[in-house]
Amino acid sequence: MASKNSIAARLRGFARSTIGRFVGLAFLCQFIVSGGVLLFVQQASQRSIVAADRQTVESLRDELLRVERVRGLSALQRAIKGRLSTVRGERIVLLLTDAQGRVLIGNLGAWPATIAYDSPWQTIDLYRIGNDRPEPIGVTADTLSSGGHLLTGIATTNSLQLSRIYEEALSIAFVMTLMLTLGIAILLGRVLARQVSAIADTANAVAVGALDRRVETDGSADAFDQLGQSINAMLERIDALVTQLRMMTDGLAHDLKSPVTRLISVVEQASAQTRDDMALDALEKVHREARALQSMLSTALLISRTEAGFGGDRLLDTDIRTLLRDLEEVYGPLVEDSGFALAIEAPDMPPFPLHRELVSQALANLIDNALSHAESGDHITLSAEQREVGSWLAISVADNGPGIPEDLRAAALKRFGRLDPSRSKPGSGLGLSLAEAVARLHHGRIELAENGPGLRATLLLQGHG
Repeated sequence: MASKNSIAARLRGFARSTIGRFVGLAFLCQFIVSGGVLLFVQQASQRSIVAADRQTVESLRDELLRVERVRGLSALQRAIKGRLSTVRGERIVLLLTDAQGRVLIGNLGAWPATIAYDSPWQTIDLYRIGNDRPEPIGVTADTLSSGGHLLTGIATTNSLQLSRIYEEALSIAFVMTLMLTLGIAILLGRVLARQVSAIADTANAVAVGALDRRVETDGSADAFDQLGQSINAMLERIDALVTQLRMMTDGLAHDLKSPVTRLISVVEQASAQTRDDMALDALEKVHREARALQSMLSTALLISRTEAGFGGDRLLDTDIRTLLRDLEEVYGPLVEDSGFALAIEAPDMPPFPLHRELVSQALANLIDNALSHAESGDHITLSAEQREVGSWLAISVADNGPGIPEDLRAAALKRFGRLDPSRSKPGSGLGLSLAEAVARLHHGRIELAENGPGLRATLLLQGHG
């Protein structure tokens, strides 16, 4: 059932897509054109068959009327008898009556009651002598100069069979044409989708930091080739700008780390040498701020390198339950000291490819955020589940604190984003930014949602790049 629902969902998605609409439009146009052409051929062939039968009857009637006018009624009877005795007369229907309607000769038992003595071409079901079933016959009726009446006709059974054969052949041709058209439309749609998917894959790879990826071009100079060349030129420019910016920021962070490290060392030495309580308090504050600055610089460097794709080649199959248990062992005492209870919810699941150190750091940041901002809460839940048959891994850190309003969640994900206007609470505003960078390294994303009450921060990691 789940498989059928998945197939139905994909079909609905394809039908709503641009490629799906293109395939549908191409198929509809071909359906109208092919159907119109084949319908015209069918109608034209049917009219041609009817016209041939009618022409045969009218030619025979004119010949027999000429015999009657020139040679008399007796000669007409002999001509009718000769005509009915030939092989070519198997389909012919002839009936000659006198002025009172008595049959003189013919292969009908009596004059049909529904046919007037002077009637143009019409088709009617009649019994021929020797047949026990009626058959469709096209006839005309004329009054002779001698006062008698002549009915001339032709059995159209063979013509109708031929017409049905034409219809069946045209129907088969129509179905085959539609199948061929649908196949060509789907093939063309897949070619277009493959071209677009190649561009989309490159864009997705660039979005997670693979700035060296480029769209493949074939030199054909068609619209897709020109689009690929334009995108590649844009990516070259972006890569150059990002590289310059990264070099500048990395250099600045490295340059700042050294004096901050030396400052921490000097403060620690001064604290060890002084006995003045006021000086010790001041040095402790300086030491705390220097440590915060050092942590901020380290996190900023880690985010920068993660966004650049460093570590993307170090994704190893990891036991998720073990990962969460290790985090519980490390952070459990800290969480308890802060007045919270830490719960782990991780069902048995197969190993999942990820960068263990970076994911652990991201989850540690989410736990720190929960401890810092869920003042009214008392428990934190660390959980994991696999989605879409193992294609995605969702690891969540949920608390029961005040949460983050929906309209402020986008701001919380910004680098150095702080929802505390007074900046009175500790923190650098980089915790969620690092988590988001780690998620993008795994071709995923971070989601902030209501936990009812509280906040649920979820790392969605993709199992294949």
